[in-house]
Amino acid sequence: MDVLSQAVLGASLSQSVTNDKARQWTALLIGALAGMAPDLDVLIRSADDPLLFLEFHRQFTHSLLFIPLGALLLAMVFYPFVKTKLTFAQSYLFSFSGLATHGLLDACTSYGTQLFWPFSNERVAWNIVSIVDPLFTIPVLVFIVLAVYRKQRLFAQIAFVYAVVFLSLGFIQKHRAEDALYSLAEQRGHEVERMRVKPSFANRHVWKLIYEYKEHYYVDAVKLLSNKKIIPGTSIQKLNVKRDLPWLTQNSKQAKDIERFRWFSDDFLAIDPQNPNTVMDVRYSLLPNNIKLMWGIKLKQPMNNIPASHVKFIVNTQARKQTRKQFIDMLF
Repeated sequence: MDVLSQAVLGASLSQSVTNDKARQWTALLIGALAGMAPDLDVLIRSADDPLLFLEFHRQFTHSLLFIPLGALLLAMVFYPFVKTKLTFAQSYLFSFSGLATHGLLDACTSYGTQLFWPFSNERVAWNIVSIVDPLFTIPVLVFIVLAVYRKQRLFAQIAFVYAVVFLSLGFIQKHRAEDALYSLAEQRGHEVERMRVKPSFANRHVWKLIYEYKEHYYVDAVKLLSNKKIIPGTSIQKLNVKRDLPWLTQNSKQAKDIERFRWFSDDFLAIDPQNPNTVMDVRYSLLPNNIKLMWGIKLKQPMNNIPASHVKFIVNTQARKQTRKQFIDMLF
């Protein structure tokens, strides 16, 4: 999730494990910093390989196995600044608590997190919360601040319990969204071969529905309040490299980059309708019932028999006024 959500959740657990009222502020600070620390992996980039960051973001720093070692490194960084207030063991405990929440919270989103690295490179994605959700972040923030102001860890414990309950309820909404997807596919006479459901941006009740049937992806949305309301979408042909990119040389850098991007996107790939040399991640779009590129990879045809280098990673997150209005209308 966003860095603020990671900070407040990490702080809530760190504050929950201290009995000393005077240490609530220190626990908040260390827990928040530790909660954000794993995202320093975004600094792992290469000017020559635009996809390198996709392989390392949410990788070893987000692994469950990394938590004890990562907490030790963080405690060694924090301790010189807090040694008059904390023992090294307490610094480690707060660091461990803050760090322990990060990978698990990220796994609740749809992006994918390598929780079991190095034993597996599977991208765990439970798809139960948006990467930004004010209903999650703001209450947790309020309670951890109250814990500092009142010097009572009870408020931090309330914050942590609220976060766990909030995320758990996401599984219920996810199940309702899956039911809506299967019902919609059945109405169309389709047999679902693969599917994904995920909450749209910053809310819990409008969900994106994606399923595969006969080499096509069908994308719709559903509004989950007391009743379910389908918001019809569109469809697109699944990527077939030989058919869609016949000029691409097998085992070239660009061909290998497509496979790397396929792993990242869980094979939800298609050619961008606006650009025949761009491969898009169908899972993401600004409108949940839309198929429009949010991010993807742009390929370049070789010139004069000179093989092209790596693909170019492209991002389009600028929403037009009309798009924002359409999304708000979906919410309300």
